[in-house]
This record gives sequence, C-alpha cells and structure tokens, in this order.
Amino acid sequence: MARLTHPLRPWRGAVLLIAGAYFAVPLLASLVFTVDVPGQGFTLDSYTQIFGADGFTAALLRSLGLALATVALALLLTLPAALAVRLSGSGRLRAVLEVVCTLPLVVPPVALVAGLGTVLKWGPDHLATTPLYETFVAIQNPSFPLVLVFAYVVMALPFVYRSLEAGLRAVDVRTLVEAARDLGASWPRALFTVVLPNLRTALLNASFLALALVLGEFTVASLLGFQPFAVWIVQASGANAQLSVAVSLLSLLLTWGLLLVLTGLARTRGGRGARTTGATRTIRKKEAV
Repeated sequence: MARLTHPLRPWRGAVLLIAGAYFAVPLLASLVFTVDVPGQGFTLDSYTQIFGADGFTAALLRSLGLALATVALALLLTLPAALAVRLSGSGRLRAVLEVVCTLPLVVPPVALVAGLGTVLKWGPDHLATTPLYETFVAIQNPSFPLVLVFAYVVMALPFVYRSLEAGLRAVDVRTLVEAARDLGASWPRALFTVVLPNLRTALLNASFLALALVLGEFTVASLLGFQPFAVWIVQASGANAQLSVAVSLLSLLLTWGLLLVLTGLARTRGGRGARTTGATRTIRKKEAV
C-alpha cells in the first residue's frame, strides 16, 4: 500500500500550495491596498481609524449580540427536535424534520425579506388597537432588532441541523440514554450529562456556522433598514475605501479567531466521553445476557 500512495505525496503539496495561494493572494492584495496609500506611501491610518470610526463599536456589538441570540434560539429549536426524533426511532419523523430544516435552502434571502417586510407593514396597520402592536414595535428596535434574529434562525437552520445530525449519527443516543436510565439517572440528567457531552463537537460546529452566517449577512439587514456590522462596512466604504477594506479584514480575522476558539474547545473535551463508557458497557452486557 505504501508504494501506491507514495507517488501521490508531491501532488498533495502542490494542491495545498495552489489552495493556499488562492486564498492568500486576495488577502495580501487587500492588505497592501490598506497600507499603501497613493501619495502617502506606507501608512497604518486605515487600521488606527477603525476603532474611532463613527458607528463601528455599536455595529460590531449589535452583530455579536444578534449572533449569540441566533445560535441560542437555533439550538433551542433544533436540538430537542433532533434528539426526540432519534430517540423515537421513527424514520418518517426524521424525514419530515429533515425536509423542514433544509427547506430554507431553496428560499432566496430576497424572497424571505420580502415576506418579512410585508408582515411588518401589515401588523401596525391592522393591530394598532391591540397589545400586539407593541410587539411589532419592539422586535424592530434598531438597537437590537429581534426580527433579524428570527430571519437568521431560519437561514441558519439547515446548517445547524446538518451539524447536529452528523453528530447524532456518530453517537448511539438510544443506547446511551437507556444505559443512563438503567443506572438510575433521570431523563434530564441522562440528556445533559451523557448525551450532550458526546455532541459537544457537533454543537460547536453548528454554533460557528451560525456565527459566521450572522456576521457576514448583508441582504436581509440592508433591505429591512437595519445596520449590523456587514451593513456598516458597506456604508463606510463610500467615505473611505481603505477603511472599508481594513474593517473587512478585521471581520475576517474575527471570524477565524472564533473558529480557532471553537476548535480549541472541541479538542479540550478530552475524556469527557469516559463517563458514558461504563454505562454503555453495562447496557450491552445486559443485552447480551
């Protein structure tokens, strides 16, 4: 087998080199554009002006808040449903859940925002005399628009579901729960102390995908008239192109940093699955008997 794979090793390096150049060249060109200003030469003004730019801090904090709320709501909706379907063992329910969770992939963001805009305009006109009027006003608060969270949850649903489904396929959830129950654990304890630690990597992957989607999303927020970080970058580009590119690079570094943090958290789980090993062996021995 070694003789068959040895000739492929040089090609691996070539492929990695081409892929690295494909991603590195645009980034280096953007970096040069921000530090080499015609008539001034080398300067870091584009980066020193970022934190003092009008609206930068508010837009960044707004996007981070929206991202955290989106991750929490998406996991709160998807994880219990996926676990319930796995524990039930029903193939029909699994198919229905998969169709529902992947359906947003075929809905263009423009169509989604058109529907949201229609509902948001219809609500105040027809519900002005009801308590729901205040709800429509509250979810459109520019400082923290909850309507964007609802839209982002729908958009992130396919990615969150796929990540969780991949984790659930690698874990025998029913066996783990049965083992924990036979050892005296309650249903909540079995789920929180046995199942969820085994899904840690899947949860982190789903969280990162949702974070990346929210931090880079522009269409929905722009058409609805809100200003998260991505919209602020585009609006700032009209006044200072170098500043806009510098902020874009900073956003990319922020996303990469979050990816590295989540990857580190996934690697530090260590032997957390050991607490379920004894339970799994116990239930298997009982089944064998």
